[in-house]
Amino acid sequence: MRPARNTILYGDCISLMQRLPGGSVDFVLTDPPYFVRYQDRLGRTVANDDNGDWLVPAFAEMHRVLKAGGFALSFYGWNKVDLFMDAWRKAGFRVVGHIVFRKEYASSQRFLRHTHEQAYLLAKGSTPIPARLLDDVLGWDSTGNRFHPTQKPLRPLESLIKAFSEPGDLILDPFCGSGSSLVAARRCGRDFLGMELEAHHHMTASLRVHTALL
Repeated sequence: MRPARNTILYGDCISLMQRLPGGSVDFVLTDPPYFVRYQDRLGRTVANDDNGDWLVPAFAEMHRVLKAGGFALSFYGWNKVDLFMDAWRKAGFRVVGHIVFRKEYASSQRFLRHTHEQAYLLAKGSTPIPARLLDDVLGWDSTGNRFHPTQKPLRPLESLIKAFSEPGDLILDPFCGSGSSLVAARRCGRDFLGMELEAHHHMTASLRVHTALL
């Protein structure tokens, strides 16, 4: 059974991905919970951010559904990098790159002013060198977290999608939140498949994608 395209599935991503055939996704782009019990200034939280039980099985499924020779790009929590790295390697991914997204503002501060986001580039098996190499330090735009407490901007996501996929490819985001990755995929001429556990974020993502397609 071929995976659905240009749709957002509601529910737990592990069980949803288990329904997909192996090797059916061209690129995975995702920003999962960091299991740090995050809460923004408005008191908003992120589902499953209080535990890491999902981490290993979720990335195992991402690896299974990704095509051989494909890439995955995952944001992560810097203070949980050991757990993320362990999950990626258990799944079978090779770590092939690291990207820092430089902010012009501090999103928070404690011992340091936090002025960047970060993500790892992962590969499944032997992967070709991209025709257009990205710098490993990219820009960032403030979203104001209007739609989601950890909302990502479109511009850097579009750069990632263009670098690691081709027009018409299927982009998977199992933790799609407010749908930024899906909107970016569509704007780049790619198909998308999103998954979201929280009902209100699922609705927000669906509305954003619909608006992007108009």
